[in-house]
Amino acid sequence: MLDLIVRANDLEWQEASESYMRGTQVKILREDEGGKTILLKIPAGFRQESHSHLRTEQHYILQGAYEMRGTLCPEGTYQLIHKDSTHGPITSEAGAQILVIWH
Repeated sequence: MLDLIVRANDLEWQEASESYMRGTQVKILREDEGGKTILLKIPAGFRQESHSHLRTEQHYILQGAYEMRGTLCPEGTYQLIHKDSTHGPITSEAGAQILVIWH
């Protein structure tokens, strides 16, 4: 039995929260007490300062690339960031589309 099916291509991109650089867009795929799953589209020239979360965070780069702490994360990269772990800064020259999961 499937609990949730989301057709992301049918969702409209929305402006991301103020914690992201202007021009960042998001599609919320899931948000409940268990966590949150989003598609995140970061613009060219993106920068986000170092920060941490109360939940474990996972990234999968669908398109483009970003750099975190001097490590380039191109398309096809998976990253696991443990809760309470400081990560960043995050930068992207050309922008990227990322599947982000907090749990």
